[in-house]
Amino acid sequence: MNTSELDQITSIPTPVNVSVASVSKKVLMAVTGAILLSFISVHLLGNLQIFIGQGQLNNYAETLQSLKGLKWTVRIVTIIAVIIHIWTGVLLWFENKKARPISYYKHDTIQASLSSRTMIYTGLLIFFFVIYHLLQFTLIVTNPQYANLRDALGRHDVYSMVILGFSNYFISGAYIIAVLMLAFHISHAISSFFQTLGWNNDKVLPKLKLLANIVAILFFIGYASIPVSVLLHIVKLPVGGY
Repeated sequence: MNTSELDQITSIPTPVNVSVASVSKKVLMAVTGAILLSFISVHLLGNLQIFIGQGQLNNYAETLQSLKGLKWTVRIVTIIAVIIHIWTGVLLWFENKKARPISYYKHDTIQASLSSRTMIYTGLLIFFFVIYHLLQFTLIVTNPQYANLRDALGRHDVYSMVILGFSNYFISGAYIIAVLMLAFHISHAISSFFQTLGWNNDKVLPKLKLLANIVAILFFIGYASIPVSVLLHIVKLPVGGY
């Protein structure tokens, strides 16, 4: 055996190395997923203040804008978490596709849940919708007229901006579909997180999956309640306009 042949053999990844690499990616997915779940939890609590009223939501938004250092730290950490989460997710998806024998495909599909089989697709759909959502409500690119909205105290009128945005049936519909995809994504992500930590025995896992489904449903109800309330005129523009 010559040196070239020996180098080729020794360079082939062993099952142990492949396993360690896969576990490392899953840990990264779990950690970044936990960061993103924390972010969307806080984001939801902030958004739900629309039900308290214009003054409360606008005050909350103004407070966030005043926390410039903290705000940008959170944004940078979140962006890094998103990049790592997507990248490792795509790598794991390709690894699974490559490793799964064709003869076992049908069996695996029956055993896997719908949310687990669609993780890559729901994740990408959520990502593209978030970009549009940021362009609409954060960067105010798609609707530049929102930048001129002011309440009676001269603050940026986030309350009216959200209502005007969700008054569009197409945008509200897309938003509701996006948060439904988010719920599917979360339901599998939470149970996967605990499995990555090793909490995957037959006694605990069903309870964790139930918890994951409950959390996912609560997120869906919370986020979807805002556009639905706008369309049903439960949440309205201030008396006299904005």
